[in-house]
Amino acid sequence: MLHQYVTTSVSGIGAISEMPAMFLDDSAKAEVLNFLEERPAQTAMLSGLIRDNGLSSDFNRGDFFGCRNELGELEGVALIGHATLFEARSARAVYSLASRAQNYTGTHMLMGEQDGVQMFWEFYAGRQAQMRKSCREHLLELRSPVELSEQVPGLRLATSEDLEALLPIHAQMAFEESGINPLDTDPDGFRKRYLRRIQKQRSWAWIDAGSVVFKAEIVSQTPHVAYLEGVWVNPGIRSQGQGTDCVLQLSKHLLSRSESVCLFVNEDNTSALKFYERRHPGTMRRVSEYTRACIEQCSASRRLPYDWAGR
Repeated sequence: MLHQYVTTSVSGIGAISEMPAMFLDDSAKAEVLNFLEERPAQTAMLSGLIRDNGLSSDFNRGDFFGCRNELGELEGVALIGHATLFEARSARAVYSLASRAQNYTGTHMLMGEQDGVQMFWEFYAGRQAQMRKSCREHLLELRSPVELSEQVPGLRLATSEDLEALLPIHAQMAFEESGINPLDTDPDGFRKRYLRRIQKQRSWAWIDAGSVVFKAEIVSQTPHVAYLEGVWVNPGIRSQGQGTDCVLQLSKHLLSRSESVCLFVNEDNTSALKFYERRHPGTMRRVSEYTRACIEQCSASRRLPYDWAGR
């Protein structure tokens, strides 16, 4: 979160160089988690990765960096890699993390709260990068109680035997989001990561007679928040309520172990937003607005400004 006192422009920040972003290893794990858990809903992805993999792991597909203020306290943390995610409490922390990210040329996705991503992009895009595509999403948080219209008996944890049925669906979702199909660019790595998610009991599915009806992924789960994404409903039954019943049933299960469930809904999906908020007026809230940006490294002559890049 950029606190309300952060109103400075790129040209007016001042002594930013005094706060370099430094590599974080597992010795800083407890400190980083404490920092992130000050805002558990907004940092669920980062916290989940650290709890699952630690700060130093190939499974993070990047490295963690942090920047500290004059008292030695963390002011910003970022995972910089294939997907770049960050939590910063000041403009100078955003600048420090974005400057560090410029040294990594393999970033394909940048995601964060809307104002923070705009500021990050202004700093980061000073080199050879363009935003190919971007979308705005609402972070929704659901708390107990959850009302179910009816149980879905077929909804269960996925197993390794379900891999071949689920993998192409997940790959297609990635392609629709980013324009890149991981089964084409990194088939072995993608398969390995998805199988690991199944083995960690983070993938749920409803498969009927060999056909996938519904799937969803629990990207991370902490005592505070379970973060849900990769929700897919078979096109043949969409808008009939079965997908919603699955999401709510899974959420009720997750709420037995976490205080809340968070998921992102694209701002264009107004029907989903209205449904969740109408169905749970007292327990569902919009936490924040996010930008998910797909990045392509390019020559400076092709670079696009943030305000219209990828639109």
